[in-house]
Amino acid sequence: MTTLTDFSARTLSGEMRHLSDFAGQVVLVVNVASRCGFTPQYLALEDLWQRRRHQGFAVLGFPCNQFARQEPGTDAQIRDFCVTVYDVTFPVFAKVDVNGRDAHPLWQWMRRSRRGRFGDRVKWNFTKFLIGADGLVIDRYAPIVRPESIEADIVTALRG
Repeated sequence: MTTLTDFSARTLSGEMRHLSDFAGQVVLVVNVASRCGFTPQYLALEDLWQRRRHQGFAVLGFPCNQFARQEPGTDAQIRDFCVTVYDVTFPVFAKVDVNGRDAHPLWQWMRRSRRGRFGDRVKWNFTKFLIGADGLVIDRYAPIVRPESIEADIVTALRG
């Protein structure tokens, strides 16, 4: 059976990171963008990360430029934006595709595991997938769902 820990992704600094680093944790995976109406969600994502990370929770951001070209920057520009504008400290990975033939394998797996209202495709930036400590997808949340409104689900998952 495939789980989160079977994947790896390139970091903003260009290194490959095995997602097995997050084994046993509850993880919120989000496709992010710097020029989106939902970009202020970075604040709530960082807040969740800061308050819950010591309990076994992680947020993983995956920049994506597939939706109205709202993440046009280089990896260095994305890193600078995240740090200087939103003080992001949770892991943010290199830009990926989340839909289509070139979609990152992690995103292909998550989309197949939990379909959305309109099928398996990601509809827009800031779509969120909650992964349990067992590495399996628990739920999928639309971009309009604010991170703080998912906290009860996160707490439930942390309690196992």
